[in-house]
Amino acid sequence: MDGEPASVQEVTDLAVGGMTCAACVKRVEKKLAGLDGVSASVNLATGRARVHHPPEVLPEQLVAAVERAGYTAALPDPPAERRGESSESGDNGARAGAMDTQAQRERDRLAVTVLLALPVLVLSMVPAWQFRNWQWLCFVLAAPVVVWGALPFHQRAARALRHSASTMDTLVSLGVVASFAWSTYALFLGGAGDPGMRMPFSLVPTASDGVAHVYLEAAVGVPLFVLAGRYLEARARRGTGAALRSLAELAVKEVSVRDDAGERLVAIDALRVGQVFVVRPGERVATDGTVAEGSSAVDLSLVTGESEPAEVGPGAAVIGGSVNVGGLLAVRATAVGADTRLARITHLVTEAQAGKARAQRLADQVAGVFVPVVFTLAATVLGFWLGAGADPQSAITASVAVLVVACPCALGLATPTALMAATGRGAQLGVLVSGPQALEGLQHIDAVLLDKTGTLTSGHMSVARITAAPLGIGEERAIRLAGAVERGSEHPLGQAVTAHARRATPAGTLPDVTAFAALPGRGVRGEVEGRLVEVLAPDDGLPAPLAEALSAAETAAHTPVVVRVDGVTEALIEVGDVLRPGSYRAVDRLRRLGVRPVLATGDREAPARAVATALRIDDVHARCTPEDKARLVRRLRDEGCRVAVVGDGVNDAAALAGADLGIAMGTGTDAAIGAADVTLVRGGVDALADAVRLSRSTLATIRVNLLWAFGYNAVTVPLAMVGLLNPMPAAAAMSVSSLLVVGNSLRLRAWQPSPARSRRSTTPVRGRSLR
Repeated sequence: MDGEPASVQEVTDLAVGGMTCAACVKRVEKKLAGLDGVSASVNLATGRARVHHPPEVLPEQLVAAVERAGYTAALPDPPAERRGESSESGDNGARAGAMDTQAQRERDRLAVTVLLALPVLVLSMVPAWQFRNWQWLCFVLAAPVVVWGALPFHQRAARALRHSASTMDTLVSLGVVASFAWSTYALFLGGAGDPGMRMPFSLVPTASDGVAHVYLEAAVGVPLFVLAGRYLEARARRGTGAALRSLAELAVKEVSVRDDAGERLVAIDALRVGQVFVVRPGERVATDGTVAEGSSAVDLSLVTGESEPAEVGPGAAVIGGSVNVGGLLAVRATAVGADTRLARITHLVTEAQAGKARAQRLADQVAGVFVPVVFTLAATVLGFWLGAGADPQSAITASVAVLVVACPCALGLATPTALMAATGRGAQLGVLVSGPQALEGLQHIDAVLLDKTGTLTSGHMSVARITAAPLGIGEERAIRLAGAVERGSEHPLGQAVTAHARRATPAGTLPDVTAFAALPGRGVRGEVEGRLVEVLAPDDGLPAPLAEALSAAETAAHTPVVVRVDGVTEALIEVGDVLRPGSYRAVDRLRRLGVRPVLATGDREAPARAVATALRIDDVHARCTPEDKARLVRRLRDEGCRVAVVGDGVNDAAALAGADLGIAMGTGTDAAIGAADVTLVRGGVDALADAVRLSRSTLATIRVNLLWAFGYNAVTVPLAMVGLLNPMPAAAAMSVSSLLVVGNSLRLRAWQPSPARSRRSTTPVRGRSLR
């Protein structure tokens, strides 16, 4: 964080209330920074302040500093321990009731204001409907709006005044009071109270023709439009945080625990690591664990963004928050509370939404001086018009219009709303970013250093391809017999063959083997269903199709074995660390985005070259130590590249930390995830291109928001200064500006990955990944 002291710092989050614009944000940050060694970043959209402070500065002192600035502040709830929900989700839930109560009060205030203001607006804007003494009826209806409807603006303006400050509420309050005060003067002293008075309506201020006009429509229109805008804006802003709330809602509250005493329902707080709990079809998995009994399919879409359900069986890992869509499962808990994958995802998303992009920091600097400048402009406009001999009501109207139209709300919302929507959408797609700096870094990377094992490949031995001899027993029966024999082998190659055979067999069961024997250096053999089955290293004299498959296996650095049944060679099986299904597509999409892929692995040259050839990666570095990877990152940066590193192991941590951007696989080690700026929760690297595109869309949205926020004021303030904008349309324009910024950010909630993920590349990917 910019400006953070070099000494040891603690981080405290505060919930700040009463902020309405970017000027409020700047004031809170400035007041907190007034404490020795303290720096703060305040987020208008979330109402949160992230404060870095020395240990000797207590949280209570931070709260007091915010309150001295004229706002409310509260410490979040204590961190949840050993619970099924993170502290963030608990904090969000605790605030939900208060937020709902506040929203209800705002709805009630808006409803009453609408009922009172509409007759005033209609009678003021439609001269044909103005009956005898209509202006007095409007005055009676407008008075409660000015006093009670606009009361929140008056209260916050008074609070700011007590602290020698000014905010957007000060502008609105002054505009409403000035419009109503002028109208009161016109009615009682300016001749506008005549029973037969008629008043024309124009969006542009007009001369009074000797009779002072009333501006009651502005007095009620300004609070009406601002209240309506704030209410709609709050609802829209709540939408930007929908993904975070949906993550919190995935936390299970109760779980069925199975032990020696039977099965019982307990609160998630009581669940401990090592206990076995039951997950029935349709239920959510309570916490991270491994399947102890049963087999099923689990839907991970809401946790990792993976669209297809994953098949699980005994020994398979499951993630808390996923949905069991198949059979009954008994799961042994491996993590609870804040240690679960769901809790870490929620924490990362919350952390990401606490920061600011560089563009927003600039906007906050502008907003800090914006309100005083507006006051100066309004006073100057009033003095200029009066000095030029203009009609007093036109001068006051222009001055009030300047006060009302120049609201810095949009400036304060430009970045945080887009960031909230983007980080929430990224979490749904399996992309977790640590903050706005990570998003900015993703946008600019032009080289990515990719690890091989566990990143581009599966990271474990598995069957890559099976080639059956022509006119033989066929691929399906050959792997079934081979898997049955290999059940007696402890070699990783044999275990890979057996695992593949179980998956390929409908019932998942393999026939029994008798007379099993291990042949050192050659393979295994045994009798299965009355036939002699051998799984051996290949030799000469293979049939032509199998000889071609053997050559391809050597090129791909796979280990080949042949299956013989009663002395006849029936199939050749290739075993190796195969490419992840989405690796080819991911590398191809990165290349299309202008990002140069670089392969760096600690593996041997042959497997590294085979993977690079399959993925069309030209820059390959084999047998890299962790130090070699870190040096490679420095060399690429010295060449002017902005480098991202993707890895999943402890050996990648140094390179991840030294890169412009570190990207960890969600299935990797805690060391890699901790050193990374971005985590890909999905099982493959194919989410990386989505992350790059999402970052570019987000930064583009932020730029559009800021351009609109600055451009709106650049156009409307001069119009108000020269008398071409009445206060009422000025208030409407100001509210619409904030809604447009929030609405533009909300589009990111529906952001979709590239359609190129699909059908065109399916066949080539599969072919390349197996060769």
